[in-house]
Amino acid sequence: MTHEHHHAHAHVHTLPQQESLNRAFLAGIGLNIVFVVAEFAAGFWFNSLALLSDAGHNLSDVVSLVLALLAFRLAKVKANEHYTYGYKKSTILVSLLNAVILLVAVGAILLESLHKLSRPQEVPGDAIAWVAGIGVLVNAATALLFLRERKRDLNVRGAFLHMAADALVSVGVLAGGIIIRYTGWYVIDPIIGIVVAVVILFSTWSLLHESIRLTLDGVPVGIHPAAVMKAIAGAPGVQSVHHIHIWAISTTENALTAHVVLNGQQEAEQVKHEIRHRMEHCNIRHVTLELETPGERCETVSDE
Repeated sequence: MTHEHHHAHAHVHTLPQQESLNRAFLAGIGLNIVFVVAEFAAGFWFNSLALLSDAGHNLSDVVSLVLALLAFRLAKVKANEHYTYGYKKSTILVSLLNAVILLVAVGAILLESLHKLSRPQEVPGDAIAWVAGIGVLVNAATALLFLRERKRDLNVRGAFLHMAADALVSVGVLAGGIIIRYTGWYVIDPIIGIVVAVVILFSTWSLLHESIRLTLDGVPVGIHPAAVMKAIAGAPGVQSVHHIHIWAISTTENALTAHVVLNGQQEAEQVKHEIRHRMEHCNIRHVTLELETPGERCETVSDE
């Protein structure tokens, strides 16, 4: 029986990309902190639930950006004897925490909005519109910072989706302010708060689902076990494959272990090289294989 452990430390981000993401996180955090303070102040001053709820959401996004930056830096810490994968798993835990923070924000916004819906209060529509207009610019600019890297990392995608959703929410608040300014329909203010909560909920759901899936070592979204098995089984020299396990080491790195039965017609090293090459096309770069000969008894204990 041959045990082969291949640890392909493929760097998903080059150094320039890492520095670019680091600057993007810092710029996004700084920009949003300034805006959150201004929006909270305006919300309290004008007693606007729409502004306060939007500011609360933006504050949760600041926290999310800080956590994502922390995870981004922890992921680069080298492995040691106690943490043999390093701290890469922290990126998954942070994405889960971010989703939970957003859900808490949704609950708070909905409760306050429903309370004020029965007793609408007078708010200045023009002031709401001006502050929301600034919010559109701030949120859109922050979202653009993560546009290029959003498909590479779950945390970066989360940051992009949150800021893009914030930009759309700010557009809604802007429209609400204009409606209040010209119609005096103050009930629009808590209605906007409810709309904000619903938008946050929908934008967060996929992030929550995928984060829980990765936390439980589920197969990452976008990787199909049947296709992976077919790719391995189709490699020259492979008779069959079993005991496949696929999971995420971090939000950017996926791993696989598998037992591969050889047909004896090709060198083991050639088979391993071909399988590793095929797995890279499946977005799996950390591959551990156990090679077996035909008729060999597999002694691995499994619940499969």
